[in-house]
Amino acid sequence: MHESFNLDLEKNEGNYSPLSPTSLISWASDVYPDRLAVVYGECKQTWQETYTRCRQFASALRQLKVGYGDTVAIMAPNIPAMFEAHYGIPMSGAVINALNTRLDAGAIAFMLEHGGAKVFFVDREYRTVVNEALKKLEKKPYLVDIIDSSMPDMEPIAEVEYENFLKSGDSGFKWSLPNDEWDAIALSYTSGTTGDPKGVVTHHRGAYLNALGNVVTWTMPYFSRYLWTLPMFHCNGWCFPWTLAAVAGTSICLRRIEAQTIFRLIRDYDVTHMCGAPVVYNTLLNTSESDLQIGFSRVKGMIAGAAPPRSVIEGAEVIGIDLTHVYGLTEVYGPAAVCAQHPEWEQLSLEQRAQKNGRQGVRYVVQDGMEVLNGETMLPVPRDGRTMGEICFRGNITMKGYLKNPNATNEAFEGGWFRTGDLAVIDEFGYVTIKDRSKDIIISGGENISTIEIEDVLYEDDRILEAAVVAQSDEKWGEVPCAFVTLKSNEVALMESEVIDFCRERLARYKCPKRVVFGVLPKTSTGKIQKAILRDRLEQNK
Repeated sequence: MHESFNLDLEKNEGNYSPLSPTSLISWASDVYPDRLAVVYGECKQTWQETYTRCRQFASALRQLKVGYGDTVAIMAPNIPAMFEAHYGIPMSGAVINALNTRLDAGAIAFMLEHGGAKVFFVDREYRTVVNEALKKLEKKPYLVDIIDSSMPDMEPIAEVEYENFLKSGDSGFKWSLPNDEWDAIALSYTSGTTGDPKGVVTHHRGAYLNALGNVVTWTMPYFSRYLWTLPMFHCNGWCFPWTLAAVAGTSICLRRIEAQTIFRLIRDYDVTHMCGAPVVYNTLLNTSESDLQIGFSRVKGMIAGAAPPRSVIEGAEVIGIDLTHVYGLTEVYGPAAVCAQHPEWEQLSLEQRAQKNGRQGVRYVVQDGMEVLNGETMLPVPRDGRTMGEICFRGNITMKGYLKNPNATNEAFEGGWFRTGDLAVIDEFGYVTIKDRSKDIIISGGENISTIEIEDVLYEDDRILEAAVVAQSDEKWGEVPCAFVTLKSNEVALMESEVIDFCRERLARYKCPKRVVFGVLPKTSTGKIQKAILRDRLEQNK
């Protein structure tokens, strides 16, 4: 490099500002002030109105002595207050901690204490479990009560109500960008299936880049109309609260996942985009309301999960939802990989398209690296579609680390990559396909069995609504597959032997379930089946 390039050429206020997604709302308000930003029942807010409310939010926090880097928690469904919190909290300099609405009191108490929340916004629907959690704390956060007019009257959880809290703030509050774009913007807790949850700390730079990465990945146009079928507490809604400002889009808020309501909102607001786990789309497919979608403009849907059943991908296309398969974790801001689609795939049959779209795909355009690596050598596995390795990420949309947990952080970044724990293969085109979680793979008689492969076959049976396969201990083979199955209707009669025979017609015999358990499957609030609970059930019923 020419020596003079480094002399007296430094950052200044005129040529540099830290990257932060909070900057996007000021842009949307300046350029499209009268465009609709938020819809929820009778509530309709423009971008200018929403920006004003978010500045009041930030100002009111400052008046409560919330300082730079403090934690502010919120527990609410997908309502306007949750959307506003994703701007108001970081605009104050604080870190947003959006809590899962299905948490129990013990988990809530742990997170509030571990994260050091100074202020806690709570929707009244969760007042009972939150009050139980607060009893476990020696030092309680300042509480703000969120009232939802669509809900029946409930006892307040705090003296200060959300709208009055906002009114106490300055609508002209002059907020500022973070001191450093690598400063924390959010704290998100992973599910603690084997001990206490880990607090994932993400930064402004990554949130900004992934918010724009969503636009590029999905080719989102200006004024997109986005239906909130994905919880905003889940990886900060995959950064979509910030993405919507970048396209001056409309957030159509939704308190609960109900098929009839979803189809009505799709029609009423001509929804263009929505996100969710396979269970969300399965809900739409397995209802008589699905007929309502046919004939209306097509919706773009993002679907995440280890491997969405092919039946879901095919079924969604039939009712008018074109799915894009993404993959990621809380540690990489939600989706960091996408099954990038090629125009020539349109010439393929529906089944062939579903097979291709079922892969986890390639890295997001804003993620520097995604590889399938040998877990011991940390070298790439052959791109043969057969050799298994671990999916690893590196780049700007990767977490800072785990809060107050240096050992877990060092372990996660061992070898210079973020190690996901997901086992996968990579094909000649560089597309990744997950075979299993490292903890879920079944080793039977020395052979590795992919639970996902078995689940895919089970979903081919049109009598089965949901399926999950886990390892069951076996004296002879060490482990064998056990299938947990939910049927589409209570009127359907399906025997264990029929399920096993169905699998035997499509799989090698050693891969077939040796046992089938019928019933409702336990899920997380984001729709992921909780295999740890299923494994525990097997242990308790040996």
